[in-house]
Order: sequence, then structure tokens, then C-alpha cells
Amino acid sequence: MNKIQNNRAWFLVLPVFILVAFSAIIPLMTVVNYSVQDIFDQNNAYFVGVEWYRDVLQDPRLQDSLLRQFMYSGSVLAIEIPLGIAVALMMPTRGAMASLSLILLAIPLLIPWNVVGTIWQIFARADIGLLGYAINGMGIEYNYATNATDAWLTVVLMDVWHWTSLIALLCYSGLRAIPDAYYQAAKIDRASDWAIFKYIQLPKLKGVLIIGVLLRFMDSFMIYTEPFVLTGGGPGNSTTFLSQTLTKMAIGQFDIGPAAAFSMIYFLIVLLVSWLFFTTISQLDKNKT
Repeated sequence: MNKIQNNRAWFLVLPVFILVAFSAIIPLMTVVNYSVQDIFDQNNAYFVGVEWYRDVLQDPRLQDSLLRQFMYSGSVLAIEIPLGIAVALMMPTRGAMASLSLILLAIPLLIPWNVVGTIWQIFARADIGLLGYAINGMGIEYNYATNATDAWLTVVLMDVWHWTSLIALLCYSGLRAIPDAYYQAAKIDRASDWAIFKYIQLPKLKGVLIIGVLLRFMDSFMIYTEPFVLTGGGPGNSTTFLSQTLTKMAIGQFDIGPAAAFSMIYFLIVLLVSWLFFTTISQLDKNKT
């Protein structure tokens, strides 16, 4: 007897497909179309193939911004992942203090990106900012507006302040999901805190850490608002990342074709590196199990 399948449930998913088409696929196809054309005005566009892609790949602005972007993303990941795990391990597990800790951790995540840049723009100023004044008061010359190293460190510190909470909250939820039986067995075996972390907690956190690394990488690789508000990409080009270079090309110079090609290369880099992250971490997890 053949079972009759009811496919009417697909109609419930249809609005989602339509929404995705309008919000993602159609704009993406528009950018692809612009990336292979030389656009003079609304009525004059000429097909140029992959010419813009060749020009963009040879553009030193892309190469410099890409190197700067990888350095920035690597720096914030190297700080935020261990720090987020440490914060999650130190948080209370029960009672009012646990609720208070969760609320305090969530506050930085609720602040809009442009407000974060404005807060740190004032906080880190060498003349009136609490951070800048304190550093200079210790005899260390600090001014993020004129010194490239200070600007870079300030942008990294701002990102760590803003997003470490996300890693901490993810790890906290992962730790709370570990059954008590594991801790009871470790207590019977008189395992040390380090052994509990290495053999129980860290393996159980791999799932949330994969999510956290991917989210933070993609977000840090596409950062724009915070460094733009804080430093404007300066001094010089020391904090000019890929998104700011793309914005200058598309809006400042109105080079639609090269900017579209830049956007596609940018998109493919994020997609490729995210896939490599996920594949590598997943493969390491399979090999160990």
C-alpha cells in the first residue's frame, strides 16, 4: 500500500523562501551584475567581464586592508575566546548572583555599535577620557588620535570589551548543560580542577565554541561602525579595514563596478575562511572521538 504524502506543509515555508529571495538573493545577484559591467549612468552600462576583479585583486588597498583585517580578527579571537571561557568558569551557578552576572554580561551586547564607538572615543581621549588620562598619568605617552599603535590597541580593546560577553554567555550555557554525574565521578576520582576542565568541561564546550568562533570571526571580519566612529580609519590607514575601504570606493569615489567586485571578493573570503574554520574544528573533534 502506497503512502499518500501531503506536501501542503511546504506552503508554510514558502513565505520564508520569498523573504530570503528579496533580502539576500536578489541583492546578491544585483551586485554580481554590477561587478561585470562598467556603469557610466543609469542608462549606460557596458559588459567588461572579469576586468574589475583583476583590478581589485591587484589593488594595494585591498591587500593592505586584507592583511590588517586578518591581524585584527586573529587578535580579538585570541583574546576573547580564552577570556570568555575564563569568565564563564568564574561565574556563580545558582542564586541571585548568577542572575546579576548574566544581566551585567548582557549589557555591552545591548549597546548599539555607533554608541560603543562614541563611548570609547570619549573614554580613551588623552585629555579628558578616564582611560587616556590614567595611562598618561602613569608616565606612558598615549594618544590614539595621533599614534597608530595606540589606535590599533584601542580598537582591539574596544572590541574585547564589547564582545567577550557573547563568548562568556555561550560558554556559561554550555557549562550548565553538563550533567552533574560527570562532576560526581570526577570528585570520586579526586580529579583536580585542571583535569575537570581538560577532560570534562572543555570537550563539552566544543559545540558552543565552534558557534562562538564562527560568529566572532564573521562579525570582526566585517567590522565597520566602531573603528569608523572611534578613529575614522586613522591615523593614516592604521585602522582602515576592508569594510571601510569598500565604503570609500563605493560611496566616496562612486566606483560602482570595482566596488561590486570588491564586495564579491569580500563575501567569498568570509565564506571560505568560515568554512575552513568549521571544517577544521569539526575534523579535529572527530579525530579525538
